[in-house]
Amino acid sequence: MHSSSYNPGFGFFPLIYWALIFFGLWGIFKKAGKPGWPAIIPFYNFYVLMEVIGWPGLWTLALLAGLIPFIGWLGLLILHIFVAIDVGKSFGVSDGFIVGLILLPFVFYPILGWGSAQYRGPARRRQYPPGGYPPPGGYPPPGGYPPPGYPPPPPGYPPPPPGGGYPPPPPGNPWPGQ
Repeated sequence: MHSSSYNPGFGFFPLIYWALIFFGLWGIFKKAGKPGWPAIIPFYNFYVLMEVIGWPGLWTLALLAGLIPFIGWLGLLILHIFVAIDVGKSFGVSDGFIVGLILLPFVFYPILGWGSAQYRGPARRRQYPPGGYPPPGGYPPPGGYPPPGYPPPPPGYPPPPPGGGYPPPPPGNPWPGQ
């Protein structure tokens, strides 16, 4: 006779896992100057995390890739790695800590959110020059675009022949033995 038993502890571990992630995100959002409550709302917490690390909010739509078996899950794993890297950069933590964010997020996100790490600003926006790019002045150049074609030869070169093209060959047979 086959008997099945329900194991109520099986659903307990995912609950603890996500509770720790939400707890860590709450602290991360507070440090970044955002309200903490979005941490407990699925999808919206990812949108706020994108703002914290300086990514466009449309990256939240990438979570829909999880609906595609295997390929989508692989894409989400890669997305998790890149997001964890930029979360770590936004707080200025070491590379080893970033590896912890990737491999054990339920441990390292709460440490980051409630530990001594300081939020330094979005990681993606700091990659540009410190003062930002200069204003787009001088495009096109002040004198306008150069004329099409080749530039004139520098002084000292002989002028081209009047008829254009190549000069005539020298007299005699340039190919000996023919």
